[in-house]
Amino acid sequence: MPQPANKVVITCAITGSIHTPTMSDALPFTPDDIATQAIDAAQAGAAILHLHARDPRDGRPSPDPAVFRQFAPRIKQACDAVINITTGGSVTMTLEDRLAAATDLSPEMCSLNMGSMNFALYPMARRYKAWKYDWELPYLLNSDQNIFRNTFKDIEHIAKLLGEGHGVKFEHECYDTGHLYNLAHCIDRGLFKPPVFLQLIYGILGGIGPDLDNLMFMKRTADRLFGNDYLWSVLAGGRHQLNFCTNATMMNGNVRVGLEDSLYIGPGKLAKSNAEQVAKIRRIIGELGFEAATPDEARQMLGLKGADRVNF
Repeated sequence: MPQPANKVVITCAITGSIHTPTMSDALPFTPDDIATQAIDAAQAGAAILHLHARDPRDGRPSPDPAVFRQFAPRIKQACDAVINITTGGSVTMTLEDRLAAATDLSPEMCSLNMGSMNFALYPMARRYKAWKYDWELPYLLNSDQNIFRNTFKDIEHIAKLLGEGHGVKFEHECYDTGHLYNLAHCIDRGLFKPPVFLQLIYGILGGIGPDLDNLMFMKRTADRLFGNDYLWSVLAGGRHQLNFCTNATMMNGNVRVGLEDSLYIGPGKLAKSNAEQVAKIRRIIGELGFEAATPDEARQMLGLKGADRVNF
């Protein structure tokens, strides 16, 4: 169904692969912490939970389906939120690694980056003097040579494997305007059927910058390319998170928060949890005259296959 005018879908991205354990004690990386924070975020109002896995020994990004299986079933049993599994994983992973968990779990939703890009994290390294784990500093510093690969052939493979093969609905992650054109091209080829769900992303070094003019431009571009056959959401990195989400709400869009995207709850103040960010954006949404969509409302809006058809 089309998006009701007064409803906003809140996605919470629980841990991701950008931030490292040194940056915040609140960043979850054990399966127990990921499950606990995801469930709390759902109870705070998140309709969709976007999930990555990490090595429980040291917090480095992990593609291992066995690790995902230590928290995904627990989350599903404890709440009715839509579970969205990454196909991005980490820029250091192979495509096969990135797809392993989604193929194994067959979730309702998966993220899908709509193009290859530079994906640089190295400026964050200079903010810290000591590190909890040896892998963190080189992981960040070496990102100046990273290309986050998602070729048209990769996108076609993912669309057929997960979309056709598992009935997965994609969160099409668009880090720049060109990614919208990539998606339009893929729709023309029949790889994806409208309505599509866009995640417009701002503030990653290598993608479009966190300027509100860029949000307006990408929204106008999406209108031109997809007409009424799409729903959209916004995420922005770091201090831009709540500003962009607030503006998206006023534009009848949807929002994504979470410690994957920002470690903060306010200027200079680290968030205590994912749920704290969800509660704050939900309060803002309410004060603007909107309501947070329930998981079932999100399922209807996005045309999802249902939690009874996943493999966990």
